[in-house]
Amino acid sequence: MAEDDSRKAVSAYLLERFGIPPAVLDEHYLFERKKGWFILGKSEQVKNGAHLKVSKVGLRAFRKVGQFIKPTTRFIQAFGRFATKAIYQLDMPQFKTLALAGEIPVDLALEKGYVILTLEDDVVLGLGFYIHNTIRSQLPRSEIRETMLE
Repeated sequence: MAEDDSRKAVSAYLLERFGIPPAVLDEHYLFERKKGWFILGKSEQVKNGAHLKVSKVGLRAFRKVGQFIKPTTRFIQAFGRFATKAIYQLDMPQFKTLALAGEIPVDLALEKGYVILTLEDDVVLGLGFYIHNTIRSQLPRSEIRETMLE
């Protein structure tokens, strides 16, 4: 499992960047691996198997990317609803431009880093990366295709 310092670092990042309160992770175990973390809901069964050597468990939640902690698309889709900041709501024309061009111009009062992308009706799509007044898509191609077909 993730050491307390590592868990605190992830929780602090989620709070600082996205406004996601640390309590959101209280009901989950966080397992640190080489370049990332996995998340798993707390349960008695997990506690009973804690002595076993495990190579992978749960949902990949974060990866270390350079100086950043990058939440995965699945993590953001599951927990992004708790965010209160670093959220950018796309309309359908912006989403189509992002899907085709890979980025859209925007001027946000936000530091460089990841931003949660939502679509018109607050559906959490995943992440973009905000830099130099543009949001660059971090959405998996499969997610883009599915959303465009809806």
